[in-house]
Amino acid sequence: MQIPFKRLLILGALLLAGGAQAGEKAETFVDVLDQPAPHSANPSRAPLLAVTRADKRLVSVGPRGHILYSDDGGTSWRQAEVPVSSDLTAVRFPTPQDGWAVGHDGVVLHSADGGQHWERQLDGRQVGQVMLDYYAAHPQPDNATWLDQARRYQEEGADKPFLDLWFRDANEGFVIGAFNLILHTRDGGRTWEPWNHRIDNPQALHLTAMAASGDDLFIVGEQGLLLRLDRQQEDPQQRFVALQSPYAGSFFGVIAQPGLIFAYGLRGHAIRSLDNGASWSAVDTGLPVSLTAASLDANGRLYLFSQAGQGLVSDDRGASFKPLELAERLPVSGAVAGPGRLLLVGARGVRENAMPVR
Repeated sequence: MQIPFKRLLILGALLLAGGAQAGEKAETFVDVLDQPAPHSANPSRAPLLAVTRADKRLVSVGPRGHILYSDDGGTSWRQAEVPVSSDLTAVRFPTPQDGWAVGHDGVVLHSADGGQHWERQLDGRQVGQVMLDYYAAHPQPDNATWLDQARRYQEEGADKPFLDLWFRDANEGFVIGAFNLILHTRDGGRTWEPWNHRIDNPQALHLTAMAASGDDLFIVGEQGLLLRLDRQQEDPQQRFVALQSPYAGSFFGVIAQPGLIFAYGLRGHAIRSLDNGASWSAVDTGLPVSLTAASLDANGRLYLFSQAGQGLVSDDRGASFKPLELAERLPVSGAVAGPGRLLLVGARGVRENAMPVR
């Protein structure tokens, strides 16, 4: 099965050097889940895959467990204390202090101090058992299917990545990933429950990104997968229901604001919805390469970036785009639009770009 993950498109290139170092020490192998992230002499130049805000602080994650934070708008960065050296793919802070990061090897990390220190809450060695325990205690229709899947996850171990996450607050959140991997917590990650049975994804397609607009929560994935959480039903019947998609290729990201859901992905394809996912229309980005990052600024301008390092900007809620001049043309895997400038992360670490004049 093809695995066109948003942030994994460039990961092979990013990790060539790291792979060589790992090979040199094969005789003293330590599982990345048991090895703290190595210290980087120049952390802001290391490869990074995602960036977010924790109130006024910026936090970025990347390969080998690297997590960086900046308190001066991205001018200088410090490396956080991280207990694993797994590659990290996404990070979110629902409050200034509480944040979560996810990545390869089924790892879920939590920070209670704004991203300076992290603890492991879950990894792929535990996911299968979490699923087995849940479905044994909470039988579902076709429960044998879910138990079989849980046993398979347990046998295969920590080989499936989490690709994104979303938290409503410091208690409730989701983590999602490959092969329909989705877990939900109501207690800040102290316990997790699988939602595999609550999602319209019978092919077990990869879940690549999440975003919320008000009370509406969306997931996008491969082969045009679009899902919205149906909160109209009584709990525990809530589920992610499939939406009609105008594009059959993979989506690598989704971004939302009230009245706008915008998904983007393979070969420059993008779609948007103005009615909370009831209908979607294709957007002409003018790019033939994969779109890998997006951000909204305080004025509602939408910025879009490609695997090849191109930038686009929209002043009409994603209906049309114009080229965005960037100081350097390098792959972008994460972006934050801030006052007066864009902060971009990618294969060569952190870069800043002046905000375009309207």
